[in-house]
This record gives sequence, C-alpha cells and structure tokens, in this order.
Amino acid sequence: MSYAAARQTGRHDIPIIDIGPLRDGSDPYGVAQAILRASQEIGFLYVSNHGIDDRLIADTREAGLAFFRQPLADKVDVAINSHHHGFLKIGDSKMEEDALPDLKESFVWGFEPSPGAPENALRGANLWPRTPADLQKQVMDYFEAAHEVARHLLRAAGIGLGLDADSFLAGSQAPVSRGSLTYYPPQPKDLGANQFGVAPHTDFGVMTVLAQDDVGGLQVQAYDGDWIEAPPVAGTLVINVGDLLARWSNDKFRSTPHRVINQSGRERLSLVVAYDPDFDTMIDPAVACGEDETPKYDAISCGDYLTWRFGRSFDYREKPA
Repeated sequence: MSYAAARQTGRHDIPIIDIGPLRDGSDPYGVAQAILRASQEIGFLYVSNHGIDDRLIADTREAGLAFFRQPLADKVDVAINSHHHGFLKIGDSKMEEDALPDLKESFVWGFEPSPGAPENALRGANLWPRTPADLQKQVMDYFEAAHEVARHLLRAAGIGLGLDADSFLAGSQAPVSRGSLTYYPPQPKDLGANQFGVAPHTDFGVMTVLAQDDVGGLQVQAYDGDWIEAPPVAGTLVINVGDLLARWSNDKFRSTPHRVINQSGRERLSLVVAYDPDFDTMIDPAVACGEDETPKYDAISCGDYLTWRFGRSFDYREKPA
C-alpha cells in the first residue's frame, strides 16, 4: 500500500511534552510555552504524565474490543441517535464530501443532561449495549479522566497566548464533548488508492485527546505537505488542535490534516475524546486578538458549527445546504 507512504517521525516533528508541571502547578508557564510551540508548528503533540492510569486505558480498550467483536446485529441495536450517540457502522461516515466512506466502526457517547435539564442536538441520552455489561462504566470513567486532561491543556493554551487561563474554558457547564471508541479492521490490499480507515481531514471541535493502541497507522501532514508517521509512544496520549480552537485563537493554533490507514493485518482500536464547550458557547476569535489585530472569522456558537460539520460528514444526518 505505497499510496499511504509517510516518513518516519523525527524527534523534532511531533514533540513529547511532560505536563506534570502543568497539572501540579509547579511550572504551568513553561509547559504552556512548549504546548504553544507544538500547536503552532504541527498542531499535534504527545503528552506524558497525563494522570490517566494505564489500567483504566487497558480495561477500556478491552471492553471496546469486546463490543466491536460482536455480530453486527448486536451493534446496530444501539445505532446512532439524533444526539450523535451510539454505533456507526462501516460506511456511515466520511470526513470530506469527495472522500470514500471511512473503513471504521465507531461507538460514540457523551455527557447526559441532568434530570429535567434541557437537551440539545448534541447533548442527550446515551445508548448503551446489553453486552459487554461493563462498557458503560469503563468508557465513562475513561471519558471523564481524558476530559480533565483536555481542560488542563486548554488552560495552558490560554496561558501560552498571554490570556486568562480560562479563556478557552468559557461556557463549559454543560459541554457537548464526545467520547468515541473507533475500531479499524485490517484493511485489505485491493481496496484502491483512495480508501482509508479515516481519510485526510481536520478535527471539527476544540481539542482531541487520543489513546492509541500499539498497532499504529496515524499519519499527520506537516507544513511542507509531507505525511509523517505518528506512531504509538508508550505512556503518552496524542493531542491535536481542532478547527474550533484554531478559529477561536484567530489561527494562533493550527488544526492539522491527518489520516489513518491500518496496514498492520491486525485490528486497531483508538480511544478518542473530543472536547467541546456548551452548545451555546460563542467561539469568538476576538478574545485572542491584540489591539491592532482583526478577527479572521465571525463569532459562531459551538453547537451551530458542530451541527453543520456533522451534517456534512455523517449519512444519518440531514445534509445542510
């Protein structure tokens, strides 16, 4: 499959950043500056000392694999609902209009409204399969831990730009963040040059936290246009800037194209948490602009932007004009 060739990652391509001093408060500014450099230069980074127990990651992965190894009929019993929670089979998603559907399955969930609280298009009831019985607890425990990592990193994003530390955490009382178990079967060699596990794309939201397994297959596009491998690194999470954070920061942070192709001959499972604030939070680049700087984008609500992007990428949703 030479069509997905990518060069090996050099030590300066995607940095590994120890965020322990950010989490414990001993050197938040130093970590923030390292994150800012990585976010501007490549838009991807690895983080170590992230605080998520290895056992929690391993147990969540095992529960996820048990779900995807079931017959399709058992999985479609929790087919995706209008809040974008549930199961997506192969063929249900594609990241760009002219791409082939992605060769992956996903199980998506999020925070549920408290009793009596209003729902919206992206925050509502989750769907939980009957088996495996421990899936709900495992994925929610992991989701909450990874969500906290994203919050630490977004504080660093504010500090790195000389803003209030909570500038990119505004409106986060009822976040529409999503967790996703993303499963890539081994890709047959005869599917052609345009088939990917996930085709080249940028992520929609604010920030993505990814726990890879040991299979590999993630590739990132550098500034020069070359594709580089983003291999698994033990003890780390992969972090990348999404389109909403690039927009919110007036392009001071970079949302980078990336893709996945599973050439390993083995099944691959990623644990993904996409951090986003409340549905009505305004993504206004003016907050990151200096005195003589003009916002490049109009303000838009997080929910309106994500609803538009989801409508373009997922077949079950009504396509926007």
